[in-house]
Amino acid sequence: MLKQALAQNGLIAILRGLRPQEAQAIGKVLYDEGFRTLEVPLNSPEPYESIRILRSTLPADCLVGAGTVLTPEQVAQVKAAGGQVIVMPHSDPKVLRAAKAAGLYLSPGVATPTEAFAALAEGADVLKMFPAEQMGPAVVKAWLAVLPAGTLLIPVGGITPDNMQVFVDAGVSGFGLGSGLFKPGMSPDQVAVCAKAYVHAWNTRRQAN
Repeated sequence: MLKQALAQNGLIAILRGLRPQEAQAIGKVLYDEGFRTLEVPLNSPEPYESIRILRSTLPADCLVGAGTVLTPEQVAQVKAAGGQVIVMPHSDPKVLRAAKAAGLYLSPGVATPTEAFAALAEGADVLKMFPAEQMGPAVVKAWLAVLPAGTLLIPVGGITPDNMQVFVDAGVSGFGLGSGLFKPGMSPDQVAVCAKAYVHAWNTRRQAN
């Protein structure tokens, strides 16, 4: 289902700082704009409650997960809250194995080919290239030349509507979007404006390719 969601819209919303009381409204705006994968980092206020609210109020074709997952114990808490995707800033094998054992989709953070191959060997569904602004499209091309065919690379960090094209040209499967899409305190209308810009850029660049 994660691959299907990314095929429909390769943009992943990273909602760092999201509060439970705004989760339903922000989630609806993003879904209405075409997002099909939402992530609540665990260093947000009451993240498990926000995950629960998003999962219970959004349609089934929208995946809800957690970011900044650091321990197997957090994996269990995410699943208990209804989360379906585990996103990590690193590739700790203990967390990778806990996520796969729990039947959750897995997107570990990788910054080298060694980490990428190790994460795939542990069952990673998607590779989060982090931080993307320190790597760039040349690294994407180099990695895709040696990684197994069909590997999904998702750059995260410093992605804007203006710099998406070079990454799409290099072969990425989508993007993780953080503060350029959502910051704490933004209204649903403000998030909608940012979402429209990203979705327009994504659709334009995908059509061009």
